[in-house]
Amino acid sequence: MALINLKEDIDTVLSKDPASRSPLEVVLCYPGMHALWTYRLSHRLWIKKFYLTARIISHISRFFTGVEIHPGATIGRRVVIDHGMGVVIGETAEIGDDVLIYMGVVLGGTALHKVKRHPTIGNGVIIGSGANILGPVQIGDGAKVGAGSVVVRSVPPGATVVGVPGRIAGPDSGSKIDLGHGEMPDPMLRVVSRLLDRQNRLEARIAELSEILPKDSTGIRESPLFEREIREALKQVIDPEVGVDIIDLGLVKEIQVNGNKVNIDLVLTTSGCPLVDYLQDQVRRAVMGIEGIDEVTVTILDEPWNWDRFVRQKDNLIEL
Repeated sequence: MALINLKEDIDTVLSKDPASRSPLEVVLCYPGMHALWTYRLSHRLWIKKFYLTARIISHISRFFTGVEIHPGATIGRRVVIDHGMGVVIGETAEIGDDVLIYMGVVLGGTALHKVKRHPTIGNGVIIGSGANILGPVQIGDGAKVGAGSVVVRSVPPGATVVGVPGRIAGPDSGSKIDLGHGEMPDPMLRVVSRLLDRQNRLEARIAELSEILPKDSTGIRESPLFEREIREALKQVIDPEVGVDIIDLGLVKEIQVNGNKVNIDLVLTTSGCPLVDYLQDQVRRAVMGIEGIDEVTVTILDEPWNWDRFVRQKDNLIEL
């Protein structure tokens, strides 16, 4: 039975780690697997109440592998600890089958007395690098925990959790193995974007209502005055990915005023910005709120954004 388990462990690593090339390499060069093998020995001793011996073996394993697994923890089959360094698994932690754990993960406790104080991890869960799961919370089957997240509340099956503290960002729509951090959703960005959208809608409504009020007819204004008003209005448009208004950020390259028509050229902080439509819409709303402007065109330029220009602008403001 032990040999079957060893073969199963080796096959699991070969299937989940594309860096592994042969069974011999896995046996000799994977400290996460060495830590799991040593844990099984110490866990059997712990069950038989050889507590001190079990802790000594666990301590020696920690010294050689960088992985600390308390012998009292419960760990299922086909678990992979990738790289392993800095992984800590507490005494009352429970881990299901087919779980993938990256380096720096902590399954920690929050209570100071002898109760269930560590997490319960379901089957098929993926835990990203540096994630901390604290307290007797439950992580449902098939859930994903993003790198660096701090999870202090239970997570339903199939959910994706990101951030500090960990927030549910959506259902798991990816594969059972890939964590895909670059494609993970950002729940806070969604909330901020919706708040900004709501704010701009209210401002647009106020601008519409202000049109009803009597106005002083002062004739057609000059383009420089128009441009100054436009720039002031655009300072209300915040790039939600950076948290800075698009004027100070340097995203507005040029403003062209032709009578009651305005064309605004924008550059983006990243070529694959997911909020292009959002920014264009907010720019149009902000400028259309200015009296005398009937048409706004927003053009996204195919050129890189200049971070140095933003830094120079900030330096100039500090000097002033």
